[in-house]
Amino acid sequence: MNYLIVEDFSGQPVTFIFPRCVDLCDMCEQLPWQILSGGNAELGVKARSQEDAALIAESLRAR
Repeated sequence: MNYLIVEDFSGQPVTFIFPRCVDLCDMCEQLPWQILSGGNAELGVKARSQEDAALIAESLRAR
């Protein structure tokens, strides 16, 4: 799985989790928000281990 964390228009972080068969750079081009994290050198952003893990866990939490 790949992930991106972006900042939405209200300034809140939003997590996108998608399969590896979807190209990370292609996904970035489709999103209208600023990329905060993705852990990919091509994107010029780095993973933020603990912060990213917490956001991903929250997005996967049963509601």
